[in-house]
Amino acid sequence: MLGGVIWCTGAVLNFVASHAQIIGPAISYAIGQGATMVSAIWGVFIWKEFASAPANARKLIPLMFGFFLVGLAAVALAPVISR
Repeated sequence: MLGGVIWCTGAVLNFVASHAQIIGPAISYAIGQGATMVSAIWGVFIWKEFASAPANARKLIPLMFGFFLVGLAAVALAPVISR
């Protein structure tokens, strides 16, 4: 229950930030999706979720982090580049 309250509070604040003229929806979305990156980091490095995964799968983890960060950066920079 507490996790849902925390998530809902963050979601509402993300929605409010997306309507602010200073931040804008693209940057707000990228910041919100940064939480997914934090959870992936926790899963891989803290909880060792891929410890028993095949070596080929573990080799793809850095690519996953890299592509995710590039995607977040592309979304965040889209309004700046498109002008």
